[in-house]
Amino acid sequence: MYIDRRLITHFEWMLPLFAIAVCGLGIATVYSATHAPGMEGPSPLAIRQGLWFLGGFIGMLAVLSFDYRRLDRWAYLVWGAVGIALVLVPLIGRVAGGSRRWIAVGPISIQPSEFMKPALVVALAHFFARTAAVRLGFREMVAPLLLTIPPALLILAQPDLGSAAMLGFVMVSMLVLGGVRLRWFALILLPVLVASPLLGPAMWKHLKVYQQQRILTFINPELDPQGAGYHIIQSKIAVGSGMLWGRGFMRGTQNHLNFLPEQHTDFIFSVFSEEFGFVGGVALMALYLGLLLRGLVVASRARDRFGVLLVLGVMSIVFWQVVVNVGMTTGLLPVVGIPLPFFSYGGSSLFGLLVGIGLVMNVSMRRHLH
Repeated sequence: MYIDRRLITHFEWMLPLFAIAVCGLGIATVYSATHAPGMEGPSPLAIRQGLWFLGGFIGMLAVLSFDYRRLDRWAYLVWGAVGIALVLVPLIGRVAGGSRRWIAVGPISIQPSEFMKPALVVALAHFFARTAAVRLGFREMVAPLLLTIPPALLILAQPDLGSAAMLGFVMVSMLVLGGVRLRWFALILLPVLVASPLLGPAMWKHLKVYQQQRILTFINPELDPQGAGYHIIQSKIAVGSGMLWGRGFMRGTQNHLNFLPEQHTDFIFSVFSEEFGFVGGVALMALYLGLLLRGLVVASRARDRFGVLLVLGVMSIVFWQVVVNVGMTTGLLPVVGIPLPFFSYGGSSLFGLLVGIGLVMNVSMRRHLH
C-alpha cells in the first residue's frame, strides 16, 4: 500500500502527546483509587484501563489510514449503526450498578452511549458542512434536533442522565459552530422560561426521589449529609485536604479509607486532587488546555468546512466533560455522572475519545492534500 510521504511529514505530534499524558495520569490514579491495603500488584480495574488505553491507541492510529472526508459520506450510516446499538441495549444489555448501559461482546462490555457522542459530531458536521456558514435560522435547527433527541431519550431510559446531557451540550455547540443565529436559541428558551413557574411544580412531582434529592443537595448538601449529599461533601473534603502540594501518590485518606464514593469513575478528580494538591490539579487542567488549544490550531488550518466542524465537535466533547466533571466534584454543578475525559475509569469512553483524537490528527495530516 502506497503511503504519501507528506502524511508522515505533517504528522500531528502535540495533540496525541497531550492526550497520552492525561491517559497516563488517569491510569495511575485509577491504580491508586482501586488499590486495596495488602493487595499485591495493580488492581484488575487498573489493568483493564491500561488494556483499553492500548486498544484506544491502536484505534487512534487506525483511523489515520483513511481520508477523513470519507466520513462525510458515511456520517448518517455511522450515526445509525450506533443508534441501533442503543436500541439493542434494553433488549440484550447487561445490568450493572442499577443501570442497563452495556452490551457484552465476548469478554468485553461496550457502552454504546459513549460512541454516540462522536457519532453525533460526525452527523452534525456532515449536516452543517452543506449549509451556509452564516445566517442560519430555525429550519437548520430541526435536523440537529432530530439527530439528537431520539438517542438522548434512549440513553435517558437506561438511565444515564450524564451521557444524555452531553449529547445536548454537543448539539448546542455544533449549532453555534455551524452558524445558527443566537436569537433562535432565545426564541426557543423564552417560552420555556415563561412556562417554568407553571410547569416546574408538575415536573418536580414526576422526578424520581433520588433526582429530587440531587437537586436539593446541590443547593445545600448539608440537608442530607449521610444520604444524597454524601458524595459531594466527601468530594469537597478530598479536594480541600490536598491543599497546595497534596498528600502524595496513594496517600489520600478519603480514598483509601473508603470515604469517597465512585472514586475511580465520577469522582476520580477528587482522588487526584487529594494526592497531588492544587498544583497537581492546575497541571492537569494545563494539559487539558494544551489539548484544546492544539485542537483549535488544527481547526484553524483545516481546508474544508466538514474538517473544521469535525475537529471542533470532538474538542467540544472534551471541553464539556472537563467542565462538568470538575464542576461536579468541586460542588459548582449538580452530580450528573459525567466522567473526566481520558482520566476516569471506563473503556468505552477512553476508546471513543482516543479515536476522536485520531480523527482530529487525520484532519491535520491531510490539510495539504486538498
